[in-house]
Amino acid sequence: MSTGNGTLYLVPNALDFGIEGADEAVPLDEVLPMGVLRIAARLEHWVAENARSTRAFLKRVDRIVPLARPLQQIAIVELPRPVKGSKPGATPDLRPLLAPLHDGADLGLISEAGLPAVADPGALLVQAAHADGLGVVALPGPSSLLLALAASGLNGQSFAFVGYPPVEAAARAARLRELETLSRRARQTQILIETPYRNAALLQALLDHLQPGTRLSVSCALTAPGAFTRSDSVARWRALPGVLPADRPAVFALLAE
Repeated sequence: MSTGNGTLYLVPNALDFGIEGADEAVPLDEVLPMGVLRIAARLEHWVAENARSTRAFLKRVDRIVPLARPLQQIAIVELPRPVKGSKPGATPDLRPLLAPLHDGADLGLISEAGLPAVADPGALLVQAAHADGLGVVALPGPSSLLLALAASGLNGQSFAFVGYPPVEAAARAARLRELETLSRRARQTQILIETPYRNAALLQALLDHLQPGTRLSVSCALTAPGAFTRSDSVARWRALPGVLPADRPAVFALLAE
């Protein structure tokens, strides 16, 4: 590792991004360690998935630990979006975003919610930092995937995060059956997420296409007001399906018997 360089800090965000009123109802020091807030407050350079949500995060930090300099003077650069029409798997050159580190300043990487670089495009920046021999430190904080897994009662010894299922109905059904078969064969929990406004559609698809004995868990709005986890057999879900909000993030997990 080169001497004189700064450190890339992976700064966890709260999980309540986009949940109306949650940033006022849940102080950050209830979901993030004070040590993390102190580091976030002193950082003057950030790479973010979304600059707007990062400014909102820093305002919340400032209520607890005053920022080292005014928010308007803090440099926030967004990760580049994929270029439309680019080849699959093509990756942008992120090394210019690491310039503060080469100048000796520390740099924060932050996602819209939860841990950066986990189910998040920030992983490419971390890869670039390692390629340049720069120091990387992941700070502790909430991960919706792991919180949902822990609360589910499903197999926490073997699990896989499989991202978003297909949107098209036939492809979605085929994917869910494939995941159920894999889960049964490997005794492995399969974890999915969906855009909040499709929560109800994914739940219905799971109930339509999974076997009655498969265990299904849904965790919604974790760490925010009104958060809940329900874990039950598909048969019992069908008997009492419940309603999922269309404006709160949810994590779905299944384990086939």
